[in-house]
Amino acid sequence: MTALAVIVVWCAFLVRDVLLLIYMSGLLAIGFSPIVRLIERQKVMPIGSKRFPRWLAILVLYVIILGTLTGIGFMIVPPLVHQGQQFWAALPDLFERGQQFLIDKGVLKEHLTLRQAVEAAPGRGGGEAVGTVLGAVVGVVGGIFGLITMLILTFYILIEADKIRNTMLRLFAARDRARAAAASRDITVKVSAWLTGQLVLGGIIGSTSAVGLWLLGIPFFYVLALISGIGELVPVIGPILSSVPAVAIAATVSLNKALLVIIFFILQQQFENHVLVPKVMQRQVGVSPVTVIVALLVGGKLLGILGAILAVPSAAILQVLFTEVVGDKEEPRPRR
Repeated sequence: MTALAVIVVWCAFLVRDVLLLIYMSGLLAIGFSPIVRLIERQKVMPIGSKRFPRWLAILVLYVIILGTLTGIGFMIVPPLVHQGQQFWAALPDLFERGQQFLIDKGVLKEHLTLRQAVEAAPGRGGGEAVGTVLGAVVGVVGGIFGLITMLILTFYILIEADKIRNTMLRLFAARDRARAAAASRDITVKVSAWLTGQLVLGGIIGSTSAVGLWLLGIPFFYVLALISGIGELVPVIGPILSSVPAVAIAATVSLNKALLVIIFFILQQQFENHVLVPKVMQRQVGVSPVTVIVALLVGGKLLGILGAILAVPSAAILQVLFTEVVGDKEEPRPRR
C-alpha cells in the first residue's frame, strides 16, 4: 500500500497540469450550477409546461457570457487603437522630455536617441527577440486552447452533475451520506458566492476608476474604467496590467497626468487589497479577512497568478470540509 501510494502521488505530480485544469473546470461548474438551474426552470413557451433542457440552459449561459465579452471587446478595442496611434506618434517627444529631465537632475550623463536606447536595452539580439516573440505566441495559443478545453470540460461536468454527485456520495458510508450531501450544497453556495463577489469587486473597481480618471481629466475614462473592472477579476497582475493603458493614455496628455494616474491606481489597489477584498469575500463567501489574505499569499506563492485566482474558493471549500469533519459538534462533558 505504501508503494502504491507513492506511485499514485508521483503520477499525480506528472499530470498536475491536467489535474489543475480539471479542478478549475469543477469550480466553474459548481459556480455556474445555480445559474444553470435558474435558466433550466424557465419555460420554453409562454403556454405549456415544457422547460429548457439542461444542455440548452448551459449553452444559453455560454452565449450570454461570450456575447458580453464580445461587446466589451468592441467597446474597448477601437478607442485603444486610436489612442495607441497617438501615443506612438508622441513617443519620441515624450522620450526627449523624459531624457532631458533626467539630464537636468544629473541622473543621465549623455543624450541618447530613441533608437540608441532601444539598441542598448537588454536582450537586443535578433535571436533573443525572435525567441521571446515565439515564446509569447506559443504561450498565448496554449492559453487559448486551455481555456477552450476548460469550457468544454465544464459543459460536460454540468451535464453529468447529478451522476457525478451521486457517485461521489456512494464513496461514503450510508450514515454519512446526508452530511456529505449537505457539505456539497454548502460548497456550491460558497463557490457561487465567490463568483458573485468577484463581479462585485470588478464593478466597484470599475466605478471608482471611472470617477477618478474623470476627475483627473483623462480621455476615454469610461473605456479605461471598464478595463480596470475586467482586470480586477485576475488577482495580483490583473490590476497592474489594466492600469497600463490608463497610464499610457495619460502620458499623451502630460507627464504630470501620468504620474497622478499612477498614484491613483497605487492608492486604489492598496485599498482594494487590504480592505475591499477581505470585506467583500467575508460578506459573500463567509471567509474571514485573515483567511482571505493568507489564502492569497499562499496561493500566489504556490501557483503564481493562477494560485491567487483559486485561493479564495479553495479556502472556502477547505473551511466547509474542516467544519464537517472536525468542528461541527462538541462532545458534552460528563456530569460529576
